[in-house]
Amino acid sequence: MFKNKNFAIHAMLFMVLGVFFMFFYAGLQVDHLNVLTPYLQENFGWNDLKITNPVTAASIVTILLYLIVGAALVKYGVKAILVPSLCVMALGCMGIALAGDSYPIYAASIFLVRALVVPLQLGAFMLCANWFIRYRGRVMGVITAGGPFFSILGIAAMTSMVGSIGLGVYIVIAGALLVLALLTAIGMKDTPEQLGLNPDGSDHHPYSEEHESAKPISVRQLLSEVRAWQLIISYGILQFVIVSMMSYMAVRYISLSSAENVPNLFVSDALKWLALGAGAGIPMSYVLGWIDDRLGSIKASLLLNVLFFFAVVPLAIMPVGGNTALMAVWAFGVACMVGGLPTMHPCITSYVYGRHHYMEANKWIMTIQAIPMAFALTFMGAFNNAGKLTEAYYILMGLLVISLFTILSMRNIRDANEEDRDYI
Repeated sequence: MFKNKNFAIHAMLFMVLGVFFMFFYAGLQVDHLNVLTPYLQENFGWNDLKITNPVTAASIVTILLYLIVGAALVKYGVKAILVPSLCVMALGCMGIALAGDSYPIYAASIFLVRALVVPLQLGAFMLCANWFIRYRGRVMGVITAGGPFFSILGIAAMTSMVGSIGLGVYIVIAGALLVLALLTAIGMKDTPEQLGLNPDGSDHHPYSEEHESAKPISVRQLLSEVRAWQLIISYGILQFVIVSMMSYMAVRYISLSSAENVPNLFVSDALKWLALGAGAGIPMSYVLGWIDDRLGSIKASLLLNVLFFFAVVPLAIMPVGGNTALMAVWAFGVACMVGGLPTMHPCITSYVYGRHHYMEANKWIMTIQAIPMAFALTFMGAFNNAGKLTEAYYILMGLLVISLFTILSMRNIRDANEEDRDYI
C-alpha cells in the first residue's frame, strides 16, 4: 500500500479523516445523549422520552435516508453528498447549543443531527470500499477506532465542558465538523481511479473484477437471495443492540446508584472504567480487521458477535452500587462493540457482494436494518419507564444468540473479491 507514494498520501489522509468520521458518527448518533439527557432533565425537567422522541423520529426517517443517500452516493459521488451533510450537521449542533428551553428548536436541531449521521457513515464506508480491497479490514479497523475514542474522550470531555459552558459544547462540535468538511473537500477523491491509481496502491486493476458482472443488482434480485437476508438479520440485530446499549448506559448506571456513588454511579465509577476498557478494546477494531483480511469476514463476524455479549451481560446482572469486575468487562465490550461493528458491516457486505456492487446492495440492506433500529430508543425507554430495564438487557442477549447462529449459517459463502485478498 505504501510503495506507491501518491496512493500512500491519500490513504493516510483518508485514515486520519476516517477516524474523525467515525468519532462523530458514534458520538452524534446516540452517545452524546448520555451527557445531553441528564443535563436537560436537570435544567429543564424534561423526561427521557421527551428528550429522545425527536431522535426516534429521525431514526424512523433514516429508514428512507439509507436508501436515498446510498443511491445519491452512487449517482453523484461521495464528496458531493458528504461535505454538505457535514455542514448542515454543524448547523444542527449550533441549534442544540442555542435552543435553551425552546423545545421546537431543540427537537428540529437534534433531528437534523441524528438524521445526518447517515451520510457520514455511508460516505466513510464507501470511500474505504472504493480505495481498498486487500487491506480493507485493517484500514476499517484503524478508522473505526474513532468510535471507542468518543467513549474514552468524547463523553468525558462533553461531561466536563457541559459543567462549565453548558450546551455551548455543541458549538465546539459544530466548529470541528466544519473543519472536517473543509479537509474532505480539499483532500479526498471518491476513487483511486480518479487519480490514475488502483485500489491498495496496486500496479494492476483488481483481478477479481475482470469477471465481475457490470449489471446492477436490482432490489428484486437482492431480496430474493438468502445471503441478503442473512446479512439483514445478523447485522440488523447487532445494530439494534448497539443503539439500545449506547443510548441508555448512563440511565442504567444512574438507576443503579447507591448513596455512596456521588453524584451517581455513571460519573463516579462507570466513566473511569469506560475510558480504561475502551483503551484496551480499541486495538480489537484492528484485530477484527486483520482477521477479516487474513481469515475472512465470517470468522471475524462470529468473534464480533461474541464480544457483544461482553457489553450486554454485565449490565443485565450489575448490582446496585456497581461491581468493579463487571464494569471492566462491560467497558471492554463496549469498546469492541463500538469499534467492531462499523469495521465489520462494510467488510462483510463487500465480502458477499464485491467492491463494485457494495453500495448497490448496502443501500437496501441498511434501509431494512434501519427499521427495527429506529425503535431501539423507544424499546429501551418503554422498559425503563416501566421499571424493567433489566429485562430489556436479557432480551438483547436473546437477540444476540439469533444473530450468532445466523452468521454461522453464512460460513459457506465465498468472498466476491477473493483473488485480490490477503488470506493465509
